[in-house]
Amino acid sequence: MIHAYDKVYLDKARIVLGRMLDFAVYDLKYNIAEFFELFINSGIAARFEIGDFAVITGMSGVELACKVLEKSGVSRKCIRPNYTADRSEEFWTGWALAYYQWETSLSFAEIVKYVPIEEIMALYSPYHEMDIRHFVDRMNELYRTARPETNLKFLRKRAELSQRELAELSGIPVRTIQQYEQRQKNINKAQAEYLVILSKILCCEVEELIEKTQ
Repeated sequence: MIHAYDKVYLDKARIVLGRMLDFAVYDLKYNIAEFFELFINSGIAARFEIGDFAVITGMSGVELACKVLEKSGVSRKCIRPNYTADRSEEFWTGWALAYYQWETSLSFAEIVKYVPIEEIMALYSPYHEMDIRHFVDRMNELYRTARPETNLKFLRKRAELSQRELAELSGIPVRTIQQYEQRQKNINKAQAEYLVILSKILCCEVEELIEKTQ
């Protein structure tokens, strides 16, 4: 699994995203989904996703929230935060979501497109008491349920090819292609030669064929 950025920065990133959402909801009085949409559309999320040091280690959660407002063109003065006594559900949502994004390398926009952030926050109980791996497994289940197509199937359909046509062009057995699309075989463990051939035929990068929520 290729992670979004070096793990050494992960703990800081999780705290920053958690504090950003806590501050946005409790101090700035935003709905969590509304503010997270600003976070994505502002371009700050894209920098966070690749481990931009200026974003994940160079700012506090409060400063990050203020930067999101600034980049969104929102004329609103950032106020002094009132820290919650206990870790809020919003804090946990950002804290856990930052881990999931790092683990899968999916964009935040892609994640919440299929698993809305309110649904992620609803996992607070019981997952905040469990190891983070249990949360990741549950998120993967929700993501795959909402987006059942594998990347290979999506790209094949986009290219307007049938499974048999793709097999003929690639030299890969049609049964193998079917197994990849039905997740009976893990395409992440496919021969490198297969991935290169498929990427050329489907006009995509090899990375686009990889299933990030296996």
